Amino acid sequence: MPEIAEVETVRNTLKTRILNKKITNIDIFYEPIIESNIKDFKKDLINKSFIDIKRKGKWLIFETEDRYLLSHLRMEGKFFIKDKSEEKAKHEHIIFTFEDNSTLRYHDTRKFGRMNLIKKEELETTPSIAKQGLEPGDKNLTSEYLLAKFKDKKLPIKTVLLDQTIISGLGNIYVNEVMFYAHINPLREARSLTKEECDLIVKGSNEIIKEAIKMGGTTIKSYTSSLGVTGRFQQKLKVHKKEGEPCSICGKPIKNIKIGGRSTYYCENCQK
Repeated sequence: MPEIAEVETVRNTLKTRILNKKITNIDIFYEPIIESNIKDFKKDLINKSFIDIKRKGKWLIFETEDRYLLSHLRMEGKFFIKDKSEEKAKHEHIIFTFEDNSTLRYHDTRKFGRMNLIKKEELETTPSIAKQGLEPGDKNLTSEYLLAKFKDKKLPIKTVLLDQTIISGLGNIYVNEVMFYAHINPLREARSLTKEECDLIVKGSNEIIKEAIKMGGTTIKSYTSSLGVTGRFQQKLKVHKKEGEPCSICGKPIKNIKIGGRSTYYCENCQK
């Protein structure tokens, strides 16, 4: 699944390719992806242009003169830019055609992605945006903030950190890496963490996401480049997908267990 670094990479790349081009047509081949009224979706976007692309957590926010198009890639969503003349691929479900005959194509093998068109004034009250927690790098993301969020939670810290209402944008890859950075066992109850451990979660989240964005994200099976950008952060991963390999700190083999149905990679020696 694309996480915060991958979505930010998509955002930055699209901004150089599609801004200020008039949309002349929209083809929708799988309607459930669109959460808005289909007729209004087309009417409110055709003859408009994307003037900016923002991001909140894992949500891309395409801005027009009077609307925001919210797009979540979920598990397998990708955007491609192709010439209008290129044949439609099997899993291309939404195609935006621009006045220069280029197209923006939303490709999603599993069809889990979603788009929603809203008025600008509705952005902060739209549930999918309003419920997002603080992002790595936000000055308000502090140990005090995390302690308050964790204090009554008996769930494993791994599960809690995947909750987008607490830290927005962290997914399975980066939570595994942050837990290793902080030397915290992913099975620990969230409420048991100390201020010092929360400080390490904040520091690790900030440093890891900053570096991942700089390197174009992590290109693995569930997220591959679709816009000519190849992520390189997989070269920096310490535990994710490293099952059986020696820990970079102690040399013990990395373990892989399931927590809340998610593959969790950690060193049981360094993360006791």
